[in-house]
Amino acid sequence: MDAKAFLTDLFHAAVARADPMLCLPPHLPPRPAGRLVVIGAGKASARMAEAVEAAYGPCEGLVITRYGYARPCAGIEITEAAHPVPDQAGVDAAQRLLALCATLGPEDQVIALISGGGSSLLCAPVDGVTLADKQALNAALLASGMPISGMNVVRKQVSAVKGGKLAAACAPARLLSLVLSDVPGDDLSEIASGPTVASRATAKEALALIDHWRVALPDHLRAVIAAAPPPIAKDDARLANATALIVAAPSHSLLAAAAQAQAAGIEVRMLGDALEGEARDLAQSHAALALQIAGAPLTCPVLLLSGGECTVTRQGNGIGGPNAEYALAAAIGLQGHPRIHLIACDTDGVDGAAEVAGAYAGPQTLKRAKGLNVSPQDALGCNDAHRFFASMGDQVVTGPTLTNVNDFRAILIMP
Repeated sequence: MDAKAFLTDLFHAAVARADPMLCLPPHLPPRPAGRLVVIGAGKASARMAEAVEAAYGPCEGLVITRYGYARPCAGIEITEAAHPVPDQAGVDAAQRLLALCATLGPEDQVIALISGGGSSLLCAPVDGVTLADKQALNAALLASGMPISGMNVVRKQVSAVKGGKLAAACAPARLLSLVLSDVPGDDLSEIASGPTVASRATAKEALALIDHWRVALPDHLRAVIAAAPPPIAKDDARLANATALIVAAPSHSLLAAAAQAQAAGIEVRMLGDALEGEARDLAQSHAALALQIAGAPLTCPVLLLSGGECTVTRQGNGIGGPNAEYALAAAIGLQGHPRIHLIACDTDGVDGAAEVAGAYAGPQTLKRAKGLNVSPQDALGCNDAHRFFASMGDQVVTGPTLTNVNDFRAILIMP
């Protein structure tokens, strides 16, 4: 078996399962007779819009996606903006989207296409907050090691669309949100910071997270967060006509990969689809488990599958992608075990801020690094895993996958 090719194929199977062209159409209702408006934001939103028009024909609407992720649509306007740190294009597009929502009436039907990345792409700062403030806040949050759930709590306090505020802007129209989950636990209020669903995030909780994770904020931004209004609750009248459905989730993609592995005679052990925490810590735990399994008699290969969203606390000048950092830390922990291979990739094709999905590591990784005079420990110490794997040609590069159901990790243990 070519373990690297096999693991890469499993990753592609996981991505294919979350393709909006396949997973979204079964959830579309019959096209309404009246006005239909399609809105959305996220890395997968343009592909989702393409799927909507494949089913309905040309539609009215506006969708915001990441640079390079646009898809051809006949009626829905696709606009691109920056991710993970927002830019002026995102602000302008969000304002235009809100202006479109202001034209809606009680007889209109809205379909909102939401996927991961929407937090940055749908950027509408509240009064007293500038784009520069949002950029600095996002950069500080990404570097802090704070879990994505915590980041979303903070982001909601300074946004005019997150935390159900976009749904409120659509009222009194009927609103159906179709969502691709990229968060552990598939909590609708956390995906893209929950722009179309009720929120529980309070200003008090946001400030506590900022203090706990030592996120430096200017005084005026802290004051805006402290003065944020209560969250939009489930019983808010503006959400009375709003519903939301998850059309793809990390668990679906892991099951697709598991089925492919089982068909090849491999025993699959699921470690969970909602794992969080520091990437290097999770990697060490998984490496220890793999070594334990490898030390026992095996009658067939064993595959450990997991998903979720790891974080990286920046300590150096590297890019710090969590999947590459996981792969590097796991390789160090496995110490070149001759029968263990692994892959760790983000299903959206972007690991952290790098245009790289992730990386493969195997029995020869540390030996080859030594031959190239590349130190894995030094690379891990400065969060430079991407450069480490690039030097050996073991990065996984997909380009835009047009979907996003978060991290995919697989460890293959041969008999």
